[in-house]
Amino acid sequence: MRLPRAFYARPTLEVAQDLLGKVLVHRTGAGMTSGVIVEVEAYVGESDPACHAAPGPTKRNAPLHGSPGHAYVYLNYGVHYLVNVVTEPAGCPAAVLIRALEPVEGVELMAIRRAPDGRAIERRDLCRGPGNLTRALGITLAQNRLDLTSSQLCIENRGFRRGRVSWGPRIGIRVGVDRRWRCWISGNPSVSGRPQRD
Repeated sequence: MRLPRAFYARPTLEVAQDLLGKVLVHRTGAGMTSGVIVEVEAYVGESDPACHAAPGPTKRNAPLHGSPGHAYVYLNYGVHYLVNVVTEPAGCPAAVLIRALEPVEGVELMAIRRAPDGRAIERRDLCRGPGNLTRALGITLAQNRLDLTSSQLCIENRGFRRGRVSWGPRIGIRVGVDRRWRCWISGNPSVSGRPQRD
Protein backbone atom coordinates (compact mmCIF):
# COMPACT_ATOMS: atom_id res chain seq x y z
CA MET A 1 0.00 0.00 0.00
CA ARG A 2 1.37 3.41 -0.98
CA LEU A 3 1.98 5.81 1.87
CA PRO A 4 -0.63 8.60 1.88
CA ARG A 5 0.23 12.29 1.85
CA ALA A 6 -0.67 12.57 5.52
CA PHE A 7 2.30 10.31 6.32
CA TYR A 8 4.70 12.95 4.96
CA ALA A 9 2.89 16.02 6.33
CA ARG A 10 4.39 15.61 9.80
CA PRO A 11 7.53 16.68 11.68
CA THR A 12 10.53 15.57 9.64
CA LEU A 13 12.28 13.57 12.35
CA GLU A 14 9.13 11.53 12.89
CA VAL A 15 8.82 10.87 9.17
CA ALA A 16 12.51 9.92 8.98
CA GLN A 17 12.20 7.23 11.62
CA ASP A 18 8.91 5.94 10.23
CA LEU A 19 10.39 5.61 6.72
CA LEU A 20 12.71 2.90 7.99
CA GLY A 21 11.25 -0.47 7.02
CA LYS A 22 9.12 1.01 4.22
CA VAL A 23 9.84 0.11 0.58
CA LEU A 24 11.01 2.55 -2.10
CA VAL A 25 9.68 1.42 -5.49
CA HIS A 26 10.50 2.65 -9.00
CA ARG A 27 8.62 1.31 -12.01
CA THR A 28 10.27 1.92 -15.41
CA GLY A 29 10.10 0.49 -18.90
CA ALA A 30 13.11 -1.65 -18.06
CA GLY A 31 11.34 -3.19 -15.07
CA MET A 32 10.50 -2.61 -11.42
CA THR A 33 13.14 -2.20 -8.73
CA SER A 34 12.56 -1.78 -5.02
CA GLY A 35 14.27 -1.91 -1.66
CA VAL A 36 13.56 -1.62 2.04
CA ILE A 37 14.67 1.75 3.40
CA VAL A 38 17.34 1.06 6.03
CA GLU A 39 19.02 4.46 6.45
CA VAL A 40 17.89 8.09 6.14
CA GLU A 41 18.91 11.63 7.09
CA ALA A 42 16.68 14.58 7.95
CA TYR A 43 17.18 18.15 6.72
CA VAL A 44 14.92 20.70 8.35
CA GLY A 45 14.27 24.30 7.37
CA GLU A 46 16.22 27.43 6.62
CA SER A 47 17.88 27.36 10.07
CA ASP A 48 19.59 24.06 9.19
CA PRO A 49 22.85 25.06 7.47
CA ALA A 50 23.05 21.69 5.67
CA CYS A 51 19.52 21.94 4.25
CA HIS A 52 19.19 23.20 0.69
CA ALA A 53 16.53 25.60 1.99
CA ALA A 54 19.12 27.51 4.07
CA PRO A 55 19.80 30.20 1.40
CA GLY A 56 16.08 30.87 1.03
CA PRO A 57 13.81 29.96 -1.89
CA THR A 58 15.57 29.21 -5.20
CA LYS A 59 14.63 27.48 -8.43
CA ARG A 60 16.62 24.43 -7.38
CA ASN A 61 15.12 24.02 -3.91
CA ALA A 62 11.55 24.86 -4.95
CA PRO A 63 10.31 21.30 -4.30
CA LEU A 64 11.28 21.66 -0.62
CA HIS A 65 8.82 24.52 -0.26
CA GLY A 66 6.02 22.59 -1.96
CA SER A 67 3.53 20.06 -0.70
CA PRO A 68 4.72 17.00 1.22
CA GLY A 69 4.96 13.58 -0.39
CA HIS A 70 6.93 14.69 -3.45
CA ALA A 71 10.40 13.63 -4.55
CA TYR A 72 13.26 16.10 -4.46
CA VAL A 73 16.07 14.79 -6.67
CA TYR A 74 19.28 16.71 -7.30
CA LEU A 75 22.73 16.11 -8.75
CA ASN A 76 25.36 16.08 -6.01
CA TYR A 77 28.80 17.47 -6.95
CA GLY A 78 28.02 16.72 -10.59
CA VAL A 79 28.38 12.99 -9.96
CA HIS A 80 25.51 11.32 -8.08
CA TYR A 81 21.76 11.84 -8.08
CA LEU A 82 20.28 11.89 -4.57
CA VAL A 83 16.61 11.30 -3.79
CA ASN A 84 14.79 13.00 -0.94
CA VAL A 85 11.24 12.88 0.35
CA VAL A 86 9.62 16.26 0.98
CA THR A 87 8.05 16.51 4.44
CA GLU A 88 5.98 18.91 6.58
CA PRO A 89 3.25 21.25 5.28
CA ALA A 90 3.83 23.37 2.17
CA GLY A 91 5.89 26.45 3.00
CA CYS A 92 7.91 24.62 5.67
CA PRO A 93 10.94 23.46 3.66
CA ALA A 94 12.24 20.11 4.86
CA ALA A 95 13.05 16.67 3.50
CA VAL A 96 14.45 13.25 4.29
CA LEU A 97 17.38 11.96 2.25
CA ILE A 98 17.18 8.24 1.55
CA ARG A 99 20.70 6.93 2.16
CA ALA A 100 20.46 3.16 1.78
CA LEU A 101 18.13 0.32 0.80
CA GLU A 102 18.10 -3.42 1.27
CA PRO A 103 17.23 -4.73 -2.25
CA VAL A 104 13.90 -6.52 -2.65
CA GLU A 105 12.84 -6.64 -6.32
CA GLY A 106 14.71 -6.22 -9.59
CA VAL A 107 18.09 -7.23 -8.21
CA GLU A 108 19.43 -8.30 -11.62
CA LEU A 109 18.40 -4.96 -13.14
CA MET A 110 20.03 -3.14 -10.24
CA ALA A 111 23.27 -5.02 -10.84
CA ILE A 112 23.28 -4.12 -14.55
CA ARG A 113 22.69 -0.46 -13.78
CA ARG A 114 25.38 -0.38 -11.11
CA ALA A 115 27.95 -2.35 -13.13
CA PRO A 116 27.37 -2.33 -16.90
CA ASP A 117 30.80 -3.95 -17.28
CA GLY A 118 29.51 -7.05 -15.53
CA ARG A 119 31.64 -6.82 -12.40
CA ALA A 120 30.14 -8.51 -9.38
CA ILE A 121 28.54 -6.41 -6.65
CA GLU A 122 27.27 -8.06 -3.51
CA ARG A 123 23.51 -7.77 -3.04
CA ARG A 124 23.93 -5.89 0.23
CA ASP A 125 26.07 -3.27 -1.54
CA LEU A 126 23.79 -2.61 -4.54
CA CYS A 127 21.88 0.20 -2.79
CA ARG A 128 24.37 1.00 -0.04
CA GLY A 129 24.80 4.76 -0.17
CA PRO A 130 22.54 7.49 -1.59
CA GLY A 131 24.27 7.69 -4.99
CA ASN A 132 24.37 3.93 -5.42
CA LEU A 133 20.68 3.47 -4.69
CA THR A 134 19.56 6.04 -7.25
CA ARG A 135 21.74 4.43 -9.91
CA ALA A 136 20.42 0.98 -9.00
CA LEU A 137 16.80 2.16 -9.16
CA GLY A 138 17.26 4.31 -12.27
CA ILE A 139 16.40 7.55 -10.48
CA THR A 140 17.59 10.78 -12.16
CA LEU A 141 16.51 14.41 -12.42
CA ALA A 142 13.60 13.14 -14.51
CA GLN A 143 12.01 11.98 -11.24
CA ASN A 144 12.42 15.34 -9.49
CA ARG A 145 9.07 16.66 -8.21
CA LEU A 146 7.22 13.38 -8.82
CA ASP A 147 4.26 12.81 -6.53
CA LEU A 148 5.13 9.78 -4.41
CA THR A 149 1.45 9.12 -3.78
CA SER A 150 0.50 8.67 -7.45
CA SER A 151 3.53 8.26 -9.75
CA GLN A 152 5.85 5.45 -10.85
CA LEU A 153 8.13 6.40 -7.96
CA CYS A 154 6.53 5.66 -4.62
CA ILE A 155 7.03 4.37 -1.09
CA GLU A 156 4.96 1.45 0.14
CA ASN A 157 4.15 -0.10 3.47
CA ARG A 158 4.54 -3.85 3.02
CA GLY A 159 4.53 -4.73 6.69
CA PHE A 160 8.25 -5.43 7.06
CA ARG A 161 9.42 -5.54 10.65
CA ARG A 162 11.81 -2.66 11.21
CA GLY A 163 13.89 -3.81 14.15
CA ARG A 164 15.87 -1.49 16.42
CA VAL A 165 16.59 2.05 15.23
CA SER A 166 19.81 3.98 15.95
CA TRP A 167 20.44 7.72 15.63
CA GLY A 168 23.70 9.54 14.97
CA PRO A 169 25.29 12.54 13.21
CA ARG A 170 24.67 13.13 9.54
CA ILE A 171 27.55 12.20 7.27
CA GLY A 172 28.94 13.41 3.95
CA ILE A 173 28.33 17.09 4.80
CA ARG A 174 30.55 19.91 6.07
CA VAL A 175 28.07 21.95 8.13
CA GLY A 176 25.38 21.00 10.61
CA VAL A 177 27.29 17.84 11.51
CA ASP A 178 26.38 18.26 15.19
CA ARG A 179 22.74 17.37 14.55
CA ARG A 180 22.03 13.71 15.16
CA TRP A 181 19.45 13.53 12.40
CA ARG A 182 20.64 10.37 10.66
CA CYS A 183 18.88 7.15 11.59
CA TRP A 184 19.23 3.57 10.47
CA ILE A 185 18.10 0.03 11.19
CA SER A 186 20.64 -1.30 13.65
CA GLY A 187 22.84 -4.09 12.33
CA ASN A 188 21.54 -3.99 8.75
CA PRO A 189 24.44 -4.77 6.36
CA SER A 190 23.19 -2.33 3.69
CA VAL A 191 23.62 0.73 5.95
CA SER A 192 26.23 3.07 4.44
CA GLY A 193 29.23 4.74 6.02
CA ARG A 194 31.55 3.33 8.61
CA PRO A 195 30.39 0.55 10.92
CA GLN A 196 28.32 2.04 13.72
CA ARG A 197 28.40 1.13 17.37
CA ASP A 198 24.66 0.76 17.95
